[in-house]
Amino acid sequence: MRIATYNINGVNRRLENLLSWLEVVRPDVVCLQELKAETSAFPIEAIEAVGYGAVWQGQRSWNGVAILARGATPVLTRRALPSDRYDEQARYIEAAVNGILFASLYAPNGNPRPGPKFDYKLAWMKRLIDHAGGLVAAGVPVVLAGDYNIVPTDDDIYPGHREADNALLQPESRVTFERLLSQGWGDSLRAVYPQGPLWTFWGYLRHRWRDDKGMRLDHLLLSPSLQPRLAAAGVSREARAAEGASDHAPVWIELAPVRKAPAATSGPSRSRSTARSRGRKRPMTERARR
Repeated sequence: MRIATYNINGVNRRLENLLSWLEVVRPDVVCLQELKAETSAFPIEAIEAVGYGAVWQGQRSWNGVAILARGATPVLTRRALPSDRYDEQARYIEAAVNGILFASLYAPNGNPRPGPKFDYKLAWMKRLIDHAGGLVAAGVPVVLAGDYNIVPTDDDIYPGHREADNALLQPESRVTFERLLSQGWGDSLRAVYPQGPLWTFWGYLRHRWRDDKGMRLDHLLLSPSLQPRLAAAGVSREARAAEGASDHAPVWIELAPVRKAPAATSGPSRSRSTARSRGRKRPMTERARR
C-alpha cells in the first residue's frame, strides 16, 4: 500500500498538478492539506474521474483537508479534533480505508510570535497530542499524515538559514512533536533515512527551490502496529519542479502486506536453528530499506 501526504496549496488552482501526479504515481491513499476552497467547491468530479473517492472538509480561502482513496470511498470518522467545538478552522479530518485509520492534518503556522497565533498553534497541537494518545492506547492502526508546520530538528532545515525566530523552529513547537513521538509514533522518513536532508517544502521567494533551501514540514507518523510494515519512503521532488507547483512536495511511504502465519502441517518440523533464523526480527530501518 502506497500512502502519501500532499499540501496542495490550493486544490482548484493546482488541480491539473494533482491529477497528473495521481495518474502517474497511483497512490492508494492520499492526505491533502491547504485546499483553500470551501466544502462545496471541492473538485470531487475531477478526482473521481481519475479513480479516487474522497472525504473532505473545506474552508473558504484558507486551510481545508481531504483524504483520497484509489477505487474506494474513505469511511469518515471525524471532521475535527476533539475539543474543537468552537474552532472554525478546517485543519483535521479522519477516515478509515482498508482497515487503517488515516488522519489528514494541517497544523497552524504560528507566525508571528509571540502572540495569539503562536498560542493557538500550541493549543491545537495539545489537542492533537491528546487525541493521538487515545488512538495509541486503543491499539488502532493509524497514519497521522500532514503538514505539521514544525521543523523537528536543525537537520530538517537547510544549513545557514536565518529562520531562528520562525514559529516552526521554536523549542515549544519542537517539544510538541517530540511528545507525539514519545507516545510510540514512528517518524517514517527518518526511519528510512536517519540522516541527511529530507526537504518537503521550498518557499517561493528568494530562489529557495533553485538553491535547494528547504525544510521538512510534512510528516507521516505511524502507530506502533504499523511500523513493522514500513517498506519504503520518499519525497516526490519532481512534483515540486512542475510548472505551477505547490511549494510542498508529496511525501510517500509504502506499507508491506500483513504477513499471514503459515498453515500448520503434519510433516517434519523445522530445525530449531532454522526457525530461530527465520523468526529473528530486523531493525526497523533495515526492514524499511528493503
